[in-house]
Amino acid sequence: MQLFIGNKNYSSWSLRAWYLMSKFDVKFDETLLALDTTDFYDELEKHFSVQKVPAIIDGDLAVWDSLAINEYINDAYLSGSALPKDLKQRAKARALSAEMHAGFMGVRSEMPMNIRATRHVDLSATALKDIARIDEIFSQQQSEFPNAWLFGEFSIADAMYAPIVLRFKTYQINLSAAAQAYCEHVLKCPVLQTWITQALTETAIVQEDEAGVEV
Repeated sequence: MQLFIGNKNYSSWSLRAWYLMSKFDVKFDETLLALDTTDFYDELEKHFSVQKVPAIIDGDLAVWDSLAINEYINDAYLSGSALPKDLKQRAKARALSAEMHAGFMGVRSEMPMNIRATRHVDLSATALKDIARIDEIFSQQQSEFPNAWLFGEFSIADAMYAPIVLRFKTYQINLSAAAQAYCEHVLKCPVLQTWITQALTETAIVQEDEAGVEV
């Protein structure tokens, strides 16, 4: 299987697929393409109708969306173990993953993932509302699964929210104690630390993702 991703410092969507596959030891060959370059689009156009990352090629199958990739990996390689076993918890995990996938546009636009940086941004009411909702999600799940992943065991939901945890660190967002405990749990993960370490070695700059002022 081949996984196409963008710069590890910036590409939050790439992280979501890479993290799940790496966490569960699913074997893949990684192709990293520099964002916002001609080579990025030219290479993806050879394989995919949509030139976005992450994207995978598995045999004769091409998939180019992070949530779809993670659902496929869960079905094809993990016998469903990347979602909770309990029916109601599994439905909630899917709902939270979809909420991340489709929502939080304030946070996503005003707080781009930038692992190398420590920044301050003046946030809009929309972004602050997003942060409050994410804090609520993290806190509610911590009340049910303290000092653990969102649903006790690592799941697709955790992969989907990992870039948010990194954003909160970059922009020094104040969270409730429970939400911060979840973030600290995520940041301790050795697999995520591998991605972070590799991101810190990158030197390419994507100017539109250099938000805020250095602190």
